[in-house]
Amino acid sequence: MDKALNTAGDNVLLARMDEEAKRHLAPHLEPLVLPRGFALSTSGHQVKYCYFIEEGIASIIARSATERSSEVGIVGREGVVPLAPILDGTHATFDIFMQVEGHGWRVATEPLQEALLAVPSLRGLLNRYVQTFIVQAAFTSLANANYPIEPRLARWILMCHDRIDGDRIGLTHEFLALMLSVRRASITNALHELEGRRLIWSERSMVIVRDRTGLEKFAGDSYGRPEQEYRRLIGELKQPEAI
Repeated sequence: MDKALNTAGDNVLLARMDEEAKRHLAPHLEPLVLPRGFALSTSGHQVKYCYFIEEGIASIIARSATERSSEVGIVGREGVVPLAPILDGTHATFDIFMQVEGHGWRVATEPLQEALLAVPSLRGLLNRYVQTFIVQAAFTSLANANYPIEPRLARWILMCHDRIDGDRIGLTHEFLALMLSVRRASITNALHELEGRRLIWSERSMVIVRDRTGLEKFAGDSYGRPEQEYRRLIGELKQPEAI
């Protein structure tokens, strides 16, 4: 477990915990495979586990009473979900499930909350992560209200690219439509626009980033602020470094 917590490519938060935090959490962390569609939490249900993702991307979904839904954020190896236990909550507010398969660690909520009480540095680190997620969700709302679909799609592709190795991202049209709260046909048109600008390749259930710099330019200031906040409070998303 200690080796896993210090290996490049692990979950960023685990890699950046100090030794005291690792001693408290290591005995309670369980490795597990996270296939696409795997539910990490269900809105209204008691949270039994929190998940530190090492590989893959999870989608955080808000649902109304009439089952309208919209994605409010994503999490990969930079974070932990759900957030309720970190804030002393007991029940999930959002549905969270894996959109890009991977693997990670889970910890039962009781030992996690005990560790948060016992280790101030751990509570500080995870509280800082909560702040970065709030910023991500806020800027998702800002982008949805103020930008056309094409730069919003560029933003989401960049966010997913931040959370994987390489340039190939397993993104279905259904996932992209959920992320952007639009019809699938609109996603097809937006992907064609980005392909026409030679920013991506789009294949069946796959997006390949061709021009990262061009994507950032095209996304404009819809992308970047949450990422800056994460670097300021925690560190780089791409390459975790052990303390």
